[in-house]
Amino acid sequence: MPDKSGLIKILVLASGNGTNFQSLIDNLDRRKAELSLLIIDRPGAYAAKRARLSGIPFILEKPDYDLKRRERRIELSNRILDHCRHYKIDMIVHAGFLSVLSGEIIEEYEGKMLNIHPALLPKYGGQGMYGENVHRAVLEAGESESGCTVHYVTAGIDSGPVILQKKVPVLPGDNVELLAKRIQEQEHSAIMEAVNIVIDKILEKIFDKNSLEEK
Repeated sequence: MPDKSGLIKILVLASGNGTNFQSLIDNLDRRKAELSLLIIDRPGAYAAKRARLSGIPFILEKPDYDLKRRERRIELSNRILDHCRHYKIDMIVHAGFLSVLSGEIIEEYEGKMLNIHPALLPKYGGQGMYGENVHRAVLEAGESESGCTVHYVTAGIDSGPVILQKKVPVLPGDNVELLAKRIQEQEHSAIMEAVNIVIDKILEKIFDKNSLEEK
């Protein structure tokens, strides 16, 4: 629930360069929402510099690789959930975040947490399908098109309901770098469009709830 400002508070999760995060910084409708926090899971992620330049708080939360995979995911997820509660986060955006979340945070942010994936899901999703791995698989399969998908985050990897997709052609002579660049250009608009869709749905639910309480 938004605070007295009435703005939807957004947490962005990122692992690398943060170009999709930059798209949110540049294009978010500040009348409806604010970027309240960035969490990175990799030291040196350039996304942190983008946050610093924009005056957005950021926190490094590294996965504990001494734990087994399932325990590691839950432990990291719980740390992130603690930050969500502290900052009163209404919505979570995965913008190139390589760690997989699980446990209570998935339930608490059902319908309010989204992820962008560099392929046309359900193709080329799931464990190990990220970054260059995705584009290489698309090229090796001889696909004629690829693109990006923004979807809700659920307990399964890359298996949540699709919010929207953007398609690009796979061209003769394409390599991983060329295809990745073409898709990334679409990601920047896709993530913004999807964020706006989810913001409006959250605000609509709040309006409906307030209307019922006033009756």
